[in-house]
Parts: sequence; structure tokens; C-alpha cells
Amino acid sequence: MPLAVIPWFEFPTLSLGPFTIQSFGVLSAAGILLGVTIASRAARALGRDPQVVLDFSVVGVLSGVVAGHLVHLFFYHPEELDSPWRIFQIWEGLSSMGGLLGAVVAAAVWFRWKKVRFHDHADPLALGIAFAWGVARLGCFTVHDHPGTKTDFFLAVRFPDGPRHDLGLYEAIVLFAIGALVWALHRRGILRGRLLAVVASTYGVARFLLDFLRAKDVVYADARHFGLTFAQYFSIALLAYAAWAFARLRPARLPASAGR
Repeated sequence: MPLAVIPWFEFPTLSLGPFTIQSFGVLSAAGILLGVTIASRAARALGRDPQVVLDFSVVGVLSGVVAGHLVHLFFYHPEELDSPWRIFQIWEGLSSMGGLLGAVVAAAVWFRWKKVRFHDHADPLALGIAFAWGVARLGCFTVHDHPGTKTDFFLAVRFPDGPRHDLGLYEAIVLFAIGALVWALHRRGILRGRLLAVVASTYGVARFLLDFLRAKDVVYADARHFGLTFAQYFSIALLAYAAWAFARLRPARLPASAGR
């Protein structure tokens, strides 16, 4: 079998009393900070109140962590429910798509509760989410927690049992490309008010296809439901949302102060 281009590597963990700091956690936090910064600045540039994005980000992240953990347990690794206390250990085991589901539910509730039009802030959120998620996926890549099938592809990582696809790396590449795409559309004023649909459609297609590369021959393999992962079903939901948004949503009207 040919050598993988990317050698196997592991970053050391740092223990601070009862807490363990890993590269995954550090990069995930950095991704959230980057995404919130981009979204709030984009909101200001578009004449929206950046405080709306900042306030929602707290609710969205917390809801995402809880939902991400529950999806991990119930849809990816239900065997862990043998210990009911695992439900409360939200720091152990997170699903990114579950996190997105939690953020979506939080947005539906929070924006209605605050009586703020979500559509007015969708573009700033779209501009931040892809870059934030891409940095977090680099965290997944550094801990290699999304092994794929064995391969001789030039971006394969030499896992201990041989070269495999590393889906954390692939998704990071895809998400940075999506981020660059929506930023270019934003700068040109194209698809204004529908950039979130661009993110949903492009990532939905990519994630649906990439999950076919997820390893089944490893000890901690993700559960499948009728042959598909939870993420693949959620990807279909993202595509349905994108189709609705492209067909029904009108370009968002910018305040007169936008761009000043």
C-alpha cells in the first residue's frame, strides 16, 4: 500500500486539575470566536444591529452543545446509553449536525421571542458559520475522530492501521471553500438575503456524499439507519430548506445606513 502524504500525528493534551484541554476544544472555541466576529461585523456593514448576532450566539452555542450531545448518543452511539449518566456528560461526545439542529431550533424560538426578523440577520450568520465550522473541523482533524475508509488518495492520513480518508480534513476544506464563496457573493451583492441557503445547499450536498466515506470497519463506527447516517438525513433537510429559500425568499432590503 502506498505511503500516505499526511503522516499520523497527535497533539499533546494539557491537564489543568479536573480539566483536560485538547486541540479539538481549542480550535472549536477559536472557530466560534471567529464566526461570531465575522457575523457581527457583517451585520454592522449591512446596517443591522450586531448585538442581535452577539446575543443569539450565546443561546445558539449552548443549545448546539446540548443537542449535539443528545444526537451523538441517540443516533450515533446508542450503546453508550447503557449508562444513563452519559446524558448529563455533555462534554463527552458531540455531533456537529446535532449541534446545527440545536442552533436551528434555538433560532426559531429566540428570534420569535425577541420579535426580531430572522431573515434580516440570516446573511451575517451565513458569512460567519462556514468559517467557524471549518476551523472546528480542523480540530476534528487534529484528533482524527472521523476516520474514513482505507484509501491511497493523496490526502489520506496514515492511521495506525494504514492510510485512510480523514473526513475532518475534507470537511474543513469544503467549509473554507463555502465560506469564500458566500463572502464573494456578499461582496458583489449577489443572492442577498439567501446566502444561508447557499451554505445549506452546498454543505448539504458535500456532507451527504462525504459520509459515504465514513469507516465502518473501526471499533467506534457511527451507527447507520437504513444505510445512512443521521448527518445524511439532516443534509436532505438542509437541501429542502435551501430549495424553499431560493424559491420563496426575496432579497433582504438594506437600511439606508448600510455600507456607510
